[in-house]
Amino acid sequence: MSPDGRPATNNPTPFECSEALLRVFEYLDGEMTAEDVSRVRAHLDACAECFRQYDLDQMVKMVVKRSCGPQPAPTQLRSSILTRITMIRVETE
Repeated sequence: MSPDGRPATNNPTPFECSEALLRVFEYLDGEMTAEDVSRVRAHLDACAECFRQYDLDQMVKMVVKRSCGPQPAPTQLRSSILTRITMIRVETE
């Protein structure tokens, strides 16, 4: 039985668990394709341990959001992130 009451559909492998946990913030932020969302959701439905970690990550994200409010990122941090994004784009193109 999955954490949300649905029957578990498979027995997750350690690789599936590591991938799901690695991508949990993408999942929480809605930054995945519909296919990836389905895969992660199916894994979370089948794996109680990963669902617990997902639930914890979701709560931490909510606490950080509530604590930080609408404060903008420091200028230096924003500049550094934009520089890295530009460098990554240049390297991949």
